[in-house]
Amino acid sequence: MDPPARPEPPHPPGAVPLRALKPDVALQLLQQSGHPGLPGEPMSDAWLQALVDALVDLSSRDALTGLANRRSFELALAREIDRVARSGEPALLLTLDIDHFKKVNDTHGHAAGDVVIQAVARALAETVRPMDLVARVGGEEFSIVLPNCPAAFGTQVAERIRQRVARAPVAIAPGESVSVTVSVGGAFAPQWVRTTARIWMDRADLQLYRAKSEGRNRCCLEPTAVPLVSAEEKGLLFASSSFQDFA
Repeated sequence: MDPPARPEPPHPPGAVPLRALKPDVALQLLQQSGHPGLPGEPMSDAWLQALVDALVDLSSRDALTGLANRRSFELALAREIDRVARSGEPALLLTLDIDHFKKVNDTHGHAAGDVVIQAVARALAETVRPMDLVARVGGEEFSIVLPNCPAAFGTQVAERIRQRVARAPVAIAPGESVSVTVSVGGAFAPQWVRTTARIWMDRADLQLYRAKSEGRNRCCLEPTAVPLVSAEEKGLLFASSSFQDFA
């Protein structure tokens, strides 16, 4: 009688069991993304783990720019909301939009538009701190989460980013380049208050719309570093407070 099969150890939530992998399909995905290759002996445990790690990284990155994708951005935003609510440290959310991007696509083609998006992505990544998260959240739309960014420096940071993008034309073909600018909107998370991602993003988007309506190629941040706490945020605050026990 054969001995019973040894059960596979449990996996952490969200983990990928190594036996469940289809290496040929996974390798094809990595090759299509331009991955340089995996270390170790093929099909060894170390090689399979490297394959899993590469796939996890691939799932969190925007394919065109290499920046964080929208899913990673939303997870980072949720973590930052929790941190600000617990620590009271300031945090800034910037939303950016490439000005007149449709004109670039219509005049020069979508391949040129991709080159412009990649150039803006590089400029953003080179301008912020390692602790900041830069994400491509839409076609020509980007967001940046800046933890521990004091209100006194908010406009300065946003202006540095805007100027960095506008400083150098983007080469889209041999001997041909286009000037690129961005409009930037920003909002600070209310300190010691548990906001929501939607409220914070709406506040930043409102400032982005203001920047675009005022002529583009400019930065608009909320006029106060301590935004008014909305009724929804007050509800979240009291719902998580021990004071509700005395209601």
